[in-house]
Amino acid sequence: MHTGYIIRNQDRPHFITCTVVNWIDVFTRKSNRNIIIDSLAYCIKEKGMILYGYVIMSNYIHLIVQSSKGKISELIRDFKKFTATQILQAIQNEPESRREWMMELFSKATETHIRNTNYQFWKYGNHPEEIYSSRFLWVKLNHIHQNPVHAGIVAMAEYYVYSSASNYAQGKGLLAVVLVDGYLDAIG
Repeated sequence: MHTGYIIRNQDRPHFITCTVVNWIDVFTRKSNRNIIIDSLAYCIKEKGMILYGYVIMSNYIHLIVQSSKGKISELIRDFKKFTATQILQAIQNEPESRREWMMELFSKATETHIRNTNYQFWKYGNHPEEIYSSRFLWVKLNHIHQNPVHAGIVAMAEYYVYSSASNYAQGKGLLAVVLVDGYLDAIG
């Protein structure tokens, strides 16, 4: 399904949103959030992902990401495919009170698309927006970090563990991100 948002410049950083189908609150479970964290860490170490910012909310994630190998669309495709498989397996194999309801929704989501035959976890598309200026980068980074504050989860962005806000405020977080300050000159 073409949404009008495509990645034209594969080597540029992009603001990406990955949304769970039907807005199912999958990331209320720590184990599912950790699948995302572990996968992002793997992509950073092994697949050339450059991560500038992220947040994991209950049913979507935001990323500001770039690929050092120049194929960001392939990187995101592989990330989504792997995490979908891992999370669906976790839902089926670990204690989950909503298992039957969730799996039914993931199954029904395949009826309108031919790519997935059994279950669809992520919505199609990533709503990618190319980071074209320092100002736009900061706007998107602030948006990412303020999501948990606006949702009433934390009072200050850096208190939310599953976000890069603590990397910027305290110099450390769950993932190693490339702090924007070192990149501002490169994007103008």
